Amino acid sequence: MTRPHAYRPGRPRSAERRCRGDRGSEAVELAILLPVGVVVLAMLVVGARVALAGDRISGVAGTAARDASLARSAAQAQRVAASDVTAALAGADLHCSTSTVDVDTSGFRLPAGVPASVTVMVSCTVDLSAIGVPGLPGSKTLHDTAVSPLDPARDLR
Repeated sequence: MTRPHAYRPGRPRSAERRCRGDRGSEAVELAILLPVGVVVLAMLVVGARVALAGDRISGVAGTAARDASLARSAAQAQRVAASDVTAALAGADLHCSTSTVDVDTSGFRLPAGVPASVTVMVSCTVDLSAIGVPGLPGSKTLHDTAVSPLDPARDLR
């Protein structure tokens, strides 16, 4: 007659029972930790996407403000800033569902010789729904403002 679990000298029977009771625990641990790992990975992707978009928006606003400050008139500064932002967002492969550009050109109304500046405010709504994790927001709106001085010796004719 054979016993299913033969007694081994030097090893207590309780240790044999403990080992048999741990079978399948790795699968349970994996089933519990895998969704947590997926959520952590999704959060990293969302964070990276938002950080990258914020960095690009900052660069776009600075470039648009600098180019607008080189314009000869307030109307030209508005056009230049808007076209710069549109081109830069498209060229940076930044997928904004909506974007707005506000240009403050009140400095052009000041007389030449008086220090003045142009302010460009850019906002972009980044779509995060492609990540597809429940509980995460579907979009994030990023804002940045850049100021560039006007040349005090500008010719306003």
